[in-house]
Amino acid sequence: MPELNIVLVEPEIPQNTGNIARTCAVTGARLHIVRPMGFTPTDKHLKRAGLDYWHFLDITYYDSIEELFAAEPEGKFYFFSTKAKHTYSNIDYPDKCYLVFGKETRGLPEKLLYDNPDTTVRIPMMSEARSLNLSNSVAIAAYEALRQWGFPELQNHGRLREFDWNEQ
Repeated sequence: MPELNIVLVEPEIPQNTGNIARTCAVTGARLHIVRPMGFTPTDKHLKRAGLDYWHFLDITYYDSIEELFAAEPEGKFYFFSTKAKHTYSNIDYPDKCYLVFGKETRGLPEKLLYDNPDTTVRIPMMSEARSLNLSNSVAIAAYEALRQWGFPELQNHGRLREFDWNEQ
């Protein structure tokens, strides 16, 4: 199965991180969190938002983004920002890519974006809007990469409780 990595740089809101953890759990994506965080890993809101999916997670913590880059020198990093020139859906995401998201109040550092113009991408939205919710942005990005890969090893059909689709 291809490997998808989600990176949160200095997340501030535990509910967002919990929702993102749940998205990672149901998609098989690895979660990377760059400290500092605006909460602790034992925060009740974080745990509640992630429900009972925590045991499915592969999560790694870093003390800085430089530590992450040093740990993953071959990584292909894509930086999500409202300030980007490129649209997220016009990128071909390779196996083992890292989708990087900044803190809720400020996003990613502008110097990082400036130094990586070809891999800094945006999710289109109305010009009057400031930004999407972080957990929604991660879900949009993760599912675009997974869609490009054909949703590997993910269940692509559902089952009704009271009826059998095969009887139609």
